[in-house]
Amino acid sequence: MKTYQIHMIRHGITDGNINGQYIGSKDIPLNDVGIEQIRELDEKYVYPGAAAYFTSPMKRCKQTMELIYPDAKPIEIDAFRECDFGEFEGLTAEQLSGSRDFAEWLASDGHAAPPSGESGVEFGRRVCQAFEKIVEALMSTGIQSALLMTHGGVISTILAQYGLPEATMSEWAMDPGFGYSIRIHPQLWSSAKKVEVYQTIPLPKEDDEDDYESEYFFVDAPEEEAKPEE
Repeated sequence: MKTYQIHMIRHGITDGNINGQYIGSKDIPLNDVGIEQIRELDEKYVYPGAAAYFTSPMKRCKQTMELIYPDAKPIEIDAFRECDFGEFEGLTAEQLSGSRDFAEWLASDGHAAPPSGESGVEFGRRVCQAFEKIVEALMSTGIQSALLMTHGGVISTILAQYGLPEATMSEWAMDPGFGYSIRIHPQLWSSAKKVEVYQTIPLPKEDDEDDYESEYFFVDAPEEEAKPEE
């Protein structure tokens, strides 16, 4: 039976990543470190190609797409934006430590939203609805591969909801410029809405495979819980 692949990559480094800020709806670009990091990864390792390309509309994602796939003509999908952190945008956890709204948001298990922002439940709903539309579009058209350039929170949300092996969002965390490849088996999708996570990306070049030491290569949820970056 025909299967389908989706490769999901997290954008490169921004000032927000370096500073530990909540950056979701704020449209900031890659910084010089992020641009250089993506170029180095692209030179040293191999990013998979695809028949169709999709991206978050945010600058940091479109820039990363352009650096890795300069000839691609990606379709922008607004639903694959990062979570909107509202009044917390651009601030760090330390700066928000005295805020009652921040404390309630952290304790709400995704049900509360930052002031003027989006709750985790709302974020997850829009991301999952968009992902299911992509899967159904692939299967209905027969296009067997797609690539999505997006945010860490988006990828972690998708994998926590649909991925096998099963793991939490924090266990699916990835560094900027890294990501996962999933395989969709139509029967498994129609019966259980699950996908197979079969590798992390980028991949080693064939002649460098013995030297590839990234902890992200083998799909195995880490033992220690890691806090995902935005």
